[in-house]
Amino acid sequence: MVSAERLLAFAVMSFLLIVIPGPSVLFVIGRALAQGRRAALTTVVGNTLGAYVLIVAVALGVGSVVERSVLVFTVLKLAGAAYLVYLGVKAWRQRGSLQAAFTGGGAARSSRRTLWEGFAVGVANPKTVVFFAAVLPQFVDRAQGHVVVQMLVLGLVFNMIAVTSDSLWGLVAATGRDWFARSPRRLSMVGGVGGLTMVGLGLSIAVTGRKD
Repeated sequence: MVSAERLLAFAVMSFLLIVIPGPSVLFVIGRALAQGRRAALTTVVGNTLGAYVLIVAVALGVGSVVERSVLVFTVLKLAGAAYLVYLGVKAWRQRGSLQAAFTGGGAARSSRRTLWEGFAVGVANPKTVVFFAAVLPQFVDRAQGHVVVQMLVLGLVFNMIAVTSDSLWGLVAATGRDWFARSPRRLSMVGGVGGLTMVGLGLSIAVTGRKD
C-alpha cells in the first residue's frame, strides 16, 4: 500500500492544485449562481464521480494513451469545451425564469440531470487525465506491488480534497445568490453571469493547447 509519507506528500500537492480556482471550481460557481445551492452540490458530486472515472482509467493505463495522442487529447478537449458552452448558453437563455424557479413557481430541476451534467464535464476534462497520468505514477511505490490499488487510493485522497474545496466554493457562491434573489432583475443578472462564466470556461478550454 501507499506509505504515509507518499500519501501526505500527494495530499499536499493535491491541496495546492485544488485550492486555486480552476475549471471545476468555475463550473460549480457558475451553477451555484445560475441555479442555487442544491444544483451546485449535486454538480460537485457529479464532477467528482467523473474525475474518479478518469483516475480509474489512468490506473488501468488508458491515461497514457491520451497523454501521448494529440488527436485523442484534442477530441476530448473539444467535447468538454462544447458541452460547457452548451450549458452556459442554456443558462443564459433561461436567466429570466430564475425568479419563478427560486420562489417555487417554476419546475424543479432534476437532481439526476444536474448530477449527470457535472459527471459529463468531469469525465470529459482531458487536462485532468494528463495531470493524473503525469502525477499519480510518481507517488506509487512499485516495490510494494498493487500499483493499481495504490493509484486508486491516491485518487480517493485527491477527490476527498476536491469535493470539500469545490463544495465550499459552491456554498459561498450560492449564499451570494440568495441576496441577489431579493430582486428579480438582480437574479436575472446573476443567472446570466453564471451562464457567461460557463461559456467563457468552455472557450478557454477549447483554445488551451498542450506542450509537445
